[in-house]
Amino acid sequence: MNAASSWFKHLPFRAFTPTTALGQFNLLRWFSVISFIIIGAVAIGLGSLSTRFLMNESLERDALLSAQFIQAVAVGEIRHHDLTGMQMGAILVSPMYAMLNEQTLSNRARSRSEFLDHLAHLPDSLLATIYSPRRVVVWSTNPALIGRKIIDDPALEAAFTTRGQVSAKYNEVQQQRLDQQFMQPPRAFFIENYIPLHDEQGNVLAMVEIYKEPVDLIERVNRGFRLIWMATALGGLAIYVGLFWIVWRASKLLASQQDQLVANKTYGGLVEMSTAVAHSMRNPLASIRTSAELAQGLPGQPAGKYIDDIVSQVDRMSIWVRDLLLCLRPLRGESEQVELIDAVRGTLKGFEQQIERSRIQPSFDLVPVPLVVSHPLLLAQVLNSIIANAIEAMPEGGRLHMATSLSADGHTVYLFINDTGKGMTRQQEMAAFKSFYTTKQGGLGIGLIMVRQIMERFGGEVQLDSREQEGTRVCLCFNVSA
Repeated sequence: MNAASSWFKHLPFRAFTPTTALGQFNLLRWFSVISFIIIGAVAIGLGSLSTRFLMNESLERDALLSAQFIQAVAVGEIRHHDLTGMQMGAILVSPMYAMLNEQTLSNRARSRSEFLDHLAHLPDSLLATIYSPRRVVVWSTNPALIGRKIIDDPALEAAFTTRGQVSAKYNEVQQQRLDQQFMQPPRAFFIENYIPLHDEQGNVLAMVEIYKEPVDLIERVNRGFRLIWMATALGGLAIYVGLFWIVWRASKLLASQQDQLVANKTYGGLVEMSTAVAHSMRNPLASIRTSAELAQGLPGQPAGKYIDDIVSQVDRMSIWVRDLLLCLRPLRGESEQVELIDAVRGTLKGFEQQIERSRIQPSFDLVPVPLVVSHPLLLAQVLNSIIANAIEAMPEGGRLHMATSLSADGHTVYLFINDTGKGMTRQQEMAAFKSFYTTKQGGLGIGLIMVRQIMERFGGEVQLDSREQEGTRVCLCFNVSA
């Protein structure tokens, strides 16, 4: 027994394992980390671009509306005071003309005053300033700036040079800039708009500068930011979870296929080994048994007891070889309709003496069930193996209970075999269906492997539930015959 066990243990095919085949690369772990980084980076990039685009578009739209409003007010004041042919820019920069009559001068003064009043009361305005072409402040809501000349202001120079609207956004006040002397400091970012007032030839007569803190716009932009980041985060999370689930399923499938591949290679090697075992061991065992029987028949043989042990051990090794060949050879036999309860009762008859000798009390709850898909001889092997294990687990006696039931949909028949033996630990239960694993001294550990092979051969399943010092429960699941 020790020589055979040592031989099986050192077989070459045992060295092929998923770890050596696949190395230490963990597909699921690396995918989860790398995909999280990539999706997170893409989501942050998209969120940043989207928020920047929203901010720029909102500011440009606000600046455009402010410019259109100021220019429309200027045109409206000219028409309202019957100053056709004049430009508001010229009125703002040069308020006095000697050649004009008193009525026209009065209208010019009123139009200028009303226009400046509109500027002074613009919503969200921090500071409103009007520049002459020489960059001198001709009017401002901050009186301290009137008459002062602004130099080295790139935005102001760009507005006069391009003769178009120029906008800028600031996050904090630059105290060194003369044109940012606000009467009250802004609470958040603020916007600077340069709005030119042209003559008929397109020359800039005056430049209106407005600093605004658009509270409503800030509120809307912040709300847009929150929506964008929330949508980006949820979208990225949904993509990550979806891809992770797919890879998780693929990883499980690959692991299952890898295990199946290892099992197939293992069983392939065992089949070849079993042939060698049959040819190499059967004949020597038969010769040893024959010689021992001949020596046993000699008169006055003093070593009779030892010869009996030789015959017993040779018979045990012969049983090992037979069971091994039975487990590893291809399962043959077409599926048939089998009466499960009759098969159970027929199998129990063969164990009547063992059950009685072991002081085991059998009990039954075998309700009538439909015919199942199996094969009579292979099903007998399954039942023999399970019942033999149950009897061996109760050497001091116990209870063997067998029950049948039908699933709710009527497609599956369950056979439960319960014993009150010593049971198994959690580790032993998890390893019960592994090749050559056994808790019995002198066993090969192929009984449950054969049970699972036969059950799966006919589309069934075997389940094991064991509690240490409480017993073991085996559930055989059969498909109902159509």
